[in-house]
Amino acid sequence: MASNTVFFCKECGYESAKWLGKCPGCNSWNSFVEEKINKKSASKSNNSHLSTFSNNSQVKKLNDIIVTKEIRIDTGYEELNRVFGGGIVEGSLNLIGGEPGIGKSTLIMQVCSNLAKIGSVLYISGEESETQVKLRADRLKVKDENILFLNETKVDQIEEKIDELKPKFCIVDSIQTMYDEEISSTPGSIAQVKEVTARLMYIAKRNNITTIVIGHVTKDGVIAGPRILEHMVDTVIYIEGERFLSHRIVRGVKNRFGSTNEIGIFDMKDEGMVEVKNMSDIFLTKSDRNLPGTAIVATVEGTSTILMEVQALTTHSYYNMPRRVANGIDINRLNMLIAVLEKRCNLSLSTQDIYVNVIGGMRVDEPAVDLSIAMSIYSSYKNIPLDPKTVFLGEIGLTGEIRNITNFEKRIKEISKLGYNRIYTNKKQIETLKDKVDATLIGVATIDEAISKVNA
Repeated sequence: MASNTVFFCKECGYESAKWLGKCPGCNSWNSFVEEKINKKSASKSNNSHLSTFSNNSQVKKLNDIIVTKEIRIDTGYEELNRVFGGGIVEGSLNLIGGEPGIGKSTLIMQVCSNLAKIGSVLYISGEESETQVKLRADRLKVKDENILFLNETKVDQIEEKIDELKPKFCIVDSIQTMYDEEISSTPGSIAQVKEVTARLMYIAKRNNITTIVIGHVTKDGVIAGPRILEHMVDTVIYIEGERFLSHRIVRGVKNRFGSTNEIGIFDMKDEGMVEVKNMSDIFLTKSDRNLPGTAIVATVEGTSTILMEVQALTTHSYYNMPRRVANGIDINRLNMLIAVLEKRCNLSLSTQDIYVNVIGGMRVDEPAVDLSIAMSIYSSYKNIPLDPKTVFLGEIGLTGEIRNITNFEKRIKEISKLGYNRIYTNKKQIETLKDKVDATLIGVATIDEAISKVNA
């Protein structure tokens, strides 16, 4: 059969007969890669999943469409259920991504054990042999007659087995190893990943099979393959974490059935992934020593309030350009806060190397962490310890003012519940809560006022 060369955009999957510097579909530069595909087969294959939801499509009035509440399936883990929006939606196609060795297959194998109590689970592995999968299952003590195993990479064979067995759940590990024989490019290529995902979506929607697909991530931290892969599935979840730390953060980045602001935290142990109920325990250092350069902040991730420790270190620089290092926060935000401290608080930071780190490997992007960063820098620069039972909340403006933050009442109640007795925050925002919490609320209007009250 004749084949031709086609160029695909890595970001959106746009197809072109020639290489283009800029993608017309998503306006990305230098995103086209070359793929060899079979003309005849591609046409046949692409038409197989055009009618994903129904073969008899009819035009209806929007007001006449009856909406029924989606059926949610309990994964057996509250943390994972929350990220999914209350459980996995029946018949949905879900993508789980993460770096090699981060714990994707471990967590999904544990989930399989819980799902098997509801119905049959077909575990399809294209990377590991049946012996490897069995050894993992034995280590995790996963033993259930409802878990079926298939060692296959051809999507046609997979579809036949699914039609034959009719499982309630299907696990595909991983999407980059699956391929369609009618596409001449190699497994893991853009054409293959795009086509196999479309076939799996067709199978899941046609048979109402809840499907979980595992995918690798690139060095940039995104799912390998075209960005259209994320657009095609219902839910995209990343498992994040550092290899030298035991905890893993499960984060939703796309969810057609719930919020994308949720996170769940697991602890990687010998017996598998264990839920962390109190997230703040991971991000707070338990020490009897009161050291300078440390401040506490309460951040909100979805419906969870997490107390975190922000550490700063300032030291005299021996270079013409002092170093600015930020782990867990935006470096541009750090530079802005340093400028505010220099201008509004008369701190000579231009000769200091400044390092800021969020304990536990967490990344915080919300502006409510500004005051704690500024106070930790001040504490390190002046070598003055801050009260370990004090929390700092507030966004800092360029004029040094402390601004309002969102989810204020929720943060305050969580801080008070965990035993912290002093909270520095925006002066106007505390009026409604002064008599409702046990902690002492200290209102400050500017960053220099906060510093003066800490020193008092």
